[in-house]
Amino acid sequence: MPKNELISRYEQAAAILPSRLRKAALSLPDEEKAIAEELRLRAGRPLTVLLPTGEAALGAEVEPEELETLCDIATEFSRYASSETIREGFLPVRGGFRVGLCGTAVMKAGVNTNLKNLSSAVIRIARERRGVASNLAPMLFQNGNFVNTLILSPPGGGKTTLLRDLVRCLSEGGPSCPPQRISLIDERGEVAVVCQGTPQMDVGPRTDVLDACPKALGIPIVLRAMNPQIIAVDEITVREDLTAISMAAGCGVGLLATIHASGVPELLQKPLYRQLLENQVFRLAVRILRDQGGRAYELEELPC
Repeated sequence: MPKNELISRYEQAAAILPSRLRKAALSLPDEEKAIAEELRLRAGRPLTVLLPTGEAALGAEVEPEELETLCDIATEFSRYASSETIREGFLPVRGGFRVGLCGTAVMKAGVNTNLKNLSSAVIRIARERRGVASNLAPMLFQNGNFVNTLILSPPGGGKTTLLRDLVRCLSEGGPSCPPQRISLIDERGEVAVVCQGTPQMDVGPRTDVLDACPKALGIPIVLRAMNPQIIAVDEITVREDLTAISMAAGCGVGLLATIHASGVPELLQKPLYRQLLENQVFRLAVRILRDQGGRAYELEELPC
């Protein structure tokens, strides 16, 4: 993405802020706007920006009322319409941004029904990296068939970015990569960033998005309803995810998923993921390697 577009995305994210905080955010030098990853608000603390080197204060102290104003701006002054995601602690915002929220949970019968008295918020500065998966996508096919693949990296390593662009590439197809019907189960709303029914990120022309649905529920839904060739999901975290994924594999559907892990040795140390490997649901793994020069992708076969 060109530098001017990176700066523009930062400024679009800053536009979600209340006016006083917006001015502080826009005072950041262009060089830092281009690499900023998040804007963070904590009541009674300075507004900060997350850079690759860490958080930096922007001077303006956040008032509690400004967190409420942020929520109003992000929901286009219709909190009721966004109540389902607010209680889950996030808001998808037009343009592909995502606001994470913390506050006081309103519990009823053991279930969180709302968030009140907002205390913190984070605006993730969404930047598509179109083309990062272009060379990788054809390598995930053998004899014309998609091979079930895991994407591995530690937190913040770029799994969501790669997953999004792989879904786009597989959906569009190419000379060495036949186009695929994909069902994307976007449980956390971070991949497609659906706002009022429309994905704000490009996930391809043949991709159907099931937003804000747990994978264990969403996988059976898309199997029955959408006839996918590939099911793509975000992070596998609980045993129920594994059960649903194993069921989909038994139906002959291709699978693409992400996991928090630096590599196969770390997978083998965790009982849930060790079972995933023992079941031989996935055959390939993409490791995301990150250094000062950027990110690189390493493809390896998983142990049988």
